[in-house]
Amino acid sequence: MILGGSRDAGGKRRAPVRRRGVAVTVALIVLLALTACAGWAPASHRRPSHPPKAHATHTPRALPTATPTPTALGLDKTAQSIDDPNSTWVVVNKVRPLSPIDFTPPSLVYPDVTYVNHQPMRPEVAGALVAMLKAGNAEAGLDFSVQSAYRSFESQTRVYDDDVARHGQPYADTDTARPGHSEHQTGLAVDISAVPAKCSLDACFADTPQGRWLAANAWRFGFLLRYPADKVAVTGFTFEPWHFRYIGVPLATELHATNVSTLEEFFGVPGGTEYH
Repeated sequence: MILGGSRDAGGKRRAPVRRRGVAVTVALIVLLALTACAGWAPASHRRPSHPPKAHATHTPRALPTATPTPTALGLDKTAQSIDDPNSTWVVVNKVRPLSPIDFTPPSLVYPDVTYVNHQPMRPEVAGALVAMLKAGNAEAGLDFSVQSAYRSFESQTRVYDDDVARHGQPYADTDTARPGHSEHQTGLAVDISAVPAKCSLDACFADTPQGRWLAANAWRFGFLLRYPADKVAVTGFTFEPWHFRYIGVPLATELHATNVSTLEEFFGVPGGTEYH
């Protein structure tokens, strides 16, 4: 169908406008309106937007330290005797003499180490000592010597009597064990000094590189710094940073992990500064 057109100034009839063009125009307007409406919707009907995923982060793995951190084992304190002098856990002090008083270890050896006084020790001590001194050299470039190790009842008698003669008995009893009360008689104790010699058998050994390394690492090899500076009232003896007692790796690790520094405190046995 054609719409009737109007005439122009010359009297000619204008071109008719078809309804199809009008319909297309209307459809276009409706389409634009619908498109605009599609871009808006009430909040309750919108799809939730999702924030961009965060990139995963990775925590750097801690590097191992040179000295391992000990872990408490919950050690059975009755696993070995603390009274039998053959046991590596034996506790000997001023109120706990060896029994028998003149005990001699059944086996003694001389490990391949540097000596000041050529004295033997028990085999289990020898193996651990060699490993410890080698580690001190490999890890820190340090050299050590063994000042003393096993002393018999007779030898300890001579050492004690000499200290009494030089300094009097009250003084001797602070730093030299009476025979039958000495850890050296068990064959489980070693006195270690630096090479070249510095502060041998003196409290200042604690401040030498060798003394510091031993204090920090002896537990790894089953040794205990037996007479700490702050435990004189417990052990009965003055500070001896050179005196290391072999007790085995499990017990040494337990003591180190639980921050217990004396056998008396760990096993709950008496000690003290007076002989009974």
